[in-house]
Amino acid sequence: MSQSQTPLATPEVPVPANPRSRVILASMVGTTIEFYDFYVYATAAVLVFPHLFFPTGDPTVALLASFAVFGAAMVARPLGAIFYGHLGDRRGRKVTLVASLLTMGIATFLIGFLPTYHQVGWFAPLLLVILRLAQGFALGGEWSGAALVATENAPKGKRAWYGTFPQLGAPIGYIIANGLFLIIAGLQPGQDGGPSEAFLSWGWRIPFLFSVVMVIVGLWVRLKLVESSAFSKTVKQGAVRKIPLGTVLRNNWRQLILGTFFMLATYVLFYLMTTFTLSYGTTAKDAAVAGLGYSYIDFVLMSIIGVVFFGIFTLLSGPWADRWGRRRTLIWVTLAIVVFGLLFVPLLNGGHVAVMAFLIIGFLLMGSTFGPMGALLPELFPTNVRYTGSGVSYNVSSILGAAVAPFIAVALWSAGGGSPFWVGIYLSAMALITLVALLVSKETKDVDMEA
Repeated sequence: MSQSQTPLATPEVPVPANPRSRVILASMVGTTIEFYDFYVYATAAVLVFPHLFFPTGDPTVALLASFAVFGAAMVARPLGAIFYGHLGDRRGRKVTLVASLLTMGIATFLIGFLPTYHQVGWFAPLLLVILRLAQGFALGGEWSGAALVATENAPKGKRAWYGTFPQLGAPIGYIIANGLFLIIAGLQPGQDGGPSEAFLSWGWRIPFLFSVVMVIVGLWVRLKLVESSAFSKTVKQGAVRKIPLGTVLRNNWRQLILGTFFMLATYVLFYLMTTFTLSYGTTAKDAAVAGLGYSYIDFVLMSIIGVVFFGIFTLLSGPWADRWGRRRTLIWVTLAIVVFGLLFVPLLNGGHVAVMAFLIIGFLLMGSTFGPMGALLPELFPTNVRYTGSGVSYNVSSILGAAVAPFIAVALWSAGGGSPFWVGIYLSAMALITLVALLVSKETKDVDMEA
């Protein structure tokens, strides 16, 4: 008598809404483009725009004017965070990420076609301000959407690790942008390591125009996304808020304030390491406000070495934050930033090896503080207002920490007679504010992201 064998039923394993490779690419490609655009503008703000858009006759005033336009984008970022956050919390992450990427790409591409002050007068800087505001508006919705794609699709216990992938866009964008500038500057060398006439005439436009290629790649990846289970669950439960900003301000105002100050030291360090150091490093030693006197090519090559450590420690910070917690990890890193600010003078004025050490330590700390933010800020808010809450915190902090950082740093550098001492003190003071915010906060590692 034979018995028929019935296969044992195997439990169904839930298939993730988005494969791991798609989550990583979609979250990383947009922030890579975002930071590529930032670095292209930051480099041009130091090397090109003071000559072509703000020819005041005083190099320091021209540089400050260029940085003022640079900072104008930060004012637009919270507005973008509110707009795209509203869209993202009501319509979903995918449509918002596509819209912000298109806005950013078009604005950056158009900067490459702008006429200069010598061609159309003050109409040229006006157009630059408008496009820079458009960039800032788009950036306001980009980061939080990318962070949500990563963290809302992360496996259990690996949320901070997944949250580092959008953060990794910063070092990758830096290397691509400055690598492209280095190639162009190398093909068009100027006198004394400065920009050549060809570079000032048309070479600087190439990195802005190249951004369209990266935007096309980003759109191709993001159009393949589907919504996360966390957002889909919110829609099914009818928990979508009509005015997400109103809900956040009413119910999550404390998290908004904490998130803003969590990011403060990160933003100040980030902009000092990428904009101020480029100005300080490439300014002549015998200038009215003395610098280090490096050629542009030499100093950027040194910076790229530092940025490699930025990328490595961005990735390392994720597993650390998953194991030890976001709060504990960031408290120790922020304490290290306080100390680093006190070392500006001995490192920057200590010779070639000391300057290289300064760049490596600064970017190492940057990766260590920036990496966990991809998980920490989204974890502060419930799903139905997460896009708005994390975006507003991130971008309001950009005004307090980023918009004014290059401007304050140049002013302190000038007031100090060429010494970076007060610039370092400024960084340490901002890091202390972040430290206080971390000390009064609670750990978010075990927060349910689908709540």
